[in-house]
Amino acid sequence: MLIGQLISNLCRFEEATMPVISMFYGIIIHLYFMDNKRHKPPHIHVSYQENEAVIALPDGEVLEGTLPSNKMKLVQAWIEIHRDELMADWKLASSGQQPYKIEPLR
Repeated sequence: MLIGQLISNLCRFEEATMPVISMFYGIIIHLYFMDNKRHKPPHIHVSYQENEAVIALPDGEVLEGTLPSNKMKLVQAWIEIHRDELMADWKLASSGQQPYKIEPLR
């Protein structure tokens, strides 16, 4: 019982500090709150299986980490389609406000 509560609390904490803004083809896109200190340019955090990357906005440059090349192409296409929404979400999240969900790549 106690372990289940701890896991539930941890999940809520992670969602509160790094909300998922989109998911598609096994790729999860996060924006962290107040995340403008470590990496200066606007960026998203992307995870796919055991791979993680930090990708700059709005140009899609990889700042850290790696993704399989086919998944990176999908993420970069998604960034291109949702550039304005991503920049608006970055402004919200970097000031501590809840970002909006963004449509997945279909």
